[in-house]
Amino acid sequence: MFKLGYQLLLLAGIMIGCGPDYGIVGHDEFIIEVEVEVPGDPVGKQWVDSFIQPGGVDGVDILWVIDTSGSMIVYQNRLLAGIEAMLNALPSSDWRLAMVANHPPAAAQEDQFPLVPGDDIADAEDMLNGMRGGYFEEGFDSVYEYIINNPYSATWMRHDSALLVVFVSDEEDQSNGYFGQVGEFTAWYSTLRLGPVYLSSVVTQDPSVSVCSSPPLPGNVGDRYMEATNTLNGIIVDICAEDWSAGVTEASNQVDPYEWYELTYEPIEDSIRVFVDHIPNNNWTYQASDNTVYFTIIPDADAWVEIVYRHEETELVGAPPV
Repeated sequence: MFKLGYQLLLLAGIMIGCGPDYGIVGHDEFIIEVEVEVPGDPVGKQWVDSFIQPGGVDGVDILWVIDTSGSMIVYQNRLLAGIEAMLNALPSSDWRLAMVANHPPAAAQEDQFPLVPGDDIADAEDMLNGMRGGYFEEGFDSVYEYIINNPYSATWMRHDSALLVVFVSDEEDQSNGYFGQVGEFTAWYSTLRLGPVYLSSVVTQDPSVSVCSSPPLPGNVGDRYMEATNTLNGIIVDICAEDWSAGVTEASNQVDPYEWYELTYEPIEDSIRVFVDHIPNNNWTYQASDNTVYFTIIPDADAWVEIVYRHEETELVGAPPV
């Protein structure tokens, strides 16, 4: 799940009755305005960690769409480690995971039984090695071919579950059969399920941010994959990163409701306030040892949760906000 963080615009400290220290009165994409009810000058900088609570779902179907071209051989160990990280991060029940090539003719014929709870990395490696391959670089079209034109997908995919597609490629998507435009793919993909849909991409990033040892060629940057993933607020991992596990684990967690939330900064503890849909909420505790807010009553699906606090840190404690 992506993490949002905002610096706060601090208004004058006006005492209004005996309400909470913070009262969110308005916000836009970058600024949240608050009223502060504390005597004297407030201590520390203000910050908000926030998220939308994932909806409750009846399981999750996962499809890894993998580049099988020769250039991907250098990423084989990272790919297997990433898949293992996902297997370890998924809940103990009610998920199914399959792999297909980003070669549409192969995706249209892939018929391996999905991985299910209890399977491990050895089973995943067997699936990867048994997967049909090809030379096309058409991830979007491959998803369509597998879900719509491959009858085998209907034997295990569920219309009422969540759906997560993970693209893995060191080259740009070149789909031109069904989805010449990224928006055409995301519009179609968004309507596939009664439950929520998610995207993640492990791809080559722009040379300005890429961690590749040599600057990637412009034609290899996965702009279309990243645009689609960003449209659905998904997780993007640099394919040249030595370890994909953190990003892949975060992608797995997209489908699970938050029972706890690790804060970006170490807070001044008595300054923490939690709002659910802009209403003050007291159903939580803070644990300093892991810098985490734990919810004693889990916020409802689709709730907008804001954790407001002051801090004295100048460096981020956790992962930087996306």
